[in-house]
Amino acid sequence: MARPPLHALLGFAAAARAGNLTRAAESMHLTVSALSHQIRGLEERLGRRLFERNSRGVRLTADGRHLMSRVAPHLDALELALRPYGPRHDDMLTLSVTPSVASAWLVPRLSGFLAAHPQVQVSLQSTARVTDFEHDREVDAALRIGRGQWPGLVSEHLFDEWVAPLASPDLVARLGPPRLSDLQDWPLLGEPDDGNEQWLAWFAAHGGEPPTRYAAHFDDTEAILRAAASGVGVALGRLTRARLLIESGHLVRLSNERLRTNYAHYLVYPQRSADHAGLQAFRGWLLEEARNYEAVLEESR
Repeated sequence: MARPPLHALLGFAAAARAGNLTRAAESMHLTVSALSHQIRGLEERLGRRLFERNSRGVRLTADGRHLMSRVAPHLDALELALRPYGPRHDDMLTLSVTPSVASAWLVPRLSGFLAAHPQVQVSLQSTARVTDFEHDREVDAALRIGRGQWPGLVSEHLFDEWVAPLASPDLVARLGPPRLSDLQDWPLLGEPDDGNEQWLAWFAAHGGEPPTRYAAHFDDTEAILRAAASGVGVALGRLTRARLLIESGHLVRLSNERLRTNYAHYLVYPQRSADHAGLQAFRGWLLEEARNYEAVLEESR
């Protein structure tokens, strides 16, 4: 059998990674029709169906998955081998950041990086969706919160995440400043994500008994902070996400005491981004900003 043309394999791999012909065609600067023609030609040449089409896009068949596992390492090796001979884009840096971290922590500091590195153009993708670097190959790095365990990726610790009881000034004025041991008598807002384990850990660390019921429950971190700011009750809020509400006076900390969570903030990137000059400049600046932020948190205790 004659060798299949390289452009057909590249189109196949792009569609497999994107799971969508439109996005794959855009990444290759092709029309969807041209990419579909390439894939059909490859399927006819191999005598196998490589994709299943559905309303959401395309999905690899068993033959397609087998072919992808065989050709992907070679295509990646070709990309790496040709990189020194093609135009570099070290002045373009694409970052994926959750909306809350972007607005509450990164964006207010970003002007410092841009002033120090005017040659680097930063593109922020503010999304709650976790970046899949295998598919989202235009993304160079991401800021994530988690336990630091992302197989196949480089993850560098930035700072820990802490929680503290937060309430609106009006609620504090109405009920009076609480003692930590009496906090269970206040209207407490139930924790999102992990039930009320953090409240239980808080009372275990700082005294008092957890309440038998909570004033309300929320399944979203932003919603629980907004509810606290509206006077609904006391949130055990993440200090990083709550920073803007605290600084604007919509929330106040009921105590300087705080509790470290099981999660922390990380800079995460694939190995292919390790030699990206723009990312390395950003990394150095980001680590310094993280150290300064942790020092401020420590001083505020």
